[in-house]
Amino acid sequence: MNDLGPLIPRDREMHPEPFWPDYKTSVARSPHQPLLSLESGPSEETGPTFGHSSFGPLDNNLILNWTKGAAPAVGERILMHGRVLDENNRAVPNTLVEIWQANAGGRYRHKKDTYLAPLDPNFGGCGRTLTDENGYYQFLTIRPGAYPWPNRGNDWRPMHIHISVFGHSFGQRLITQMYFEGDPLIPLCPIAATIRNRSQLDRLVAPLDMAHSRRLDFLAYKFDIVLRGRRQTMFENKPEGM
Repeated sequence: MNDLGPLIPRDREMHPEPFWPDYKTSVARSPHQPLLSLESGPSEETGPTFGHSSFGPLDNNLILNWTKGAAPAVGERILMHGRVLDENNRAVPNTLVEIWQANAGGRYRHKKDTYLAPLDPNFGGCGRTLTDENGYYQFLTIRPGAYPWPNRGNDWRPMHIHISVFGHSFGQRLITQMYFEGDPLIPLCPIAATIRNRSQLDRLVAPLDMAHSRRLDFLAYKFDIVLRGRRQTMFENKPEGM
């Protein structure tokens, strides 16, 4: 277990609006009383450590991990990569990064997903990895498709990848999403709209990274994740936050 002392209090001005009528499910689950910030205690200041022996060679390769390398997933191949950093721009090594996403048609491998797009029998949609000594992580995956959702008359979620990151302690867990540069659905999405400050929303948009793309193989998108601080990567509709 890690014990690094008190955590930096969260800045609620940096979080999305918890109540946003255009995002219908936020109405019922939004807090009705002022939020309180409490001092961190041992349960927040300590956390698990993850050993490399717990990971398989294909855990961060979503193109092959569902079939254990027997057959590749269908869709546009991409490399998602970046660094996990703390509020002082220092690398966060050996931290667990997990992702989950829809397939190339915009459908999740979940029994409650009833979208008409077909399931890819070779794609599970989940992966995980540990950051290296420089805080670097990467995933080889398929660009997820956009999909409709029952919010307003014709709302669609932009292409996105869900991310969970553990920092040095339980109080430093981040759950967020990565969008793709140039997606025209981002400004139309009620969930993205809960982030009022455009510069903060831009922190969730991964730019195309041709320097790390591989010829005749995949495009790359760079997404750095910052735990806490003024440059922190934002939660989406999570008032409890970091």
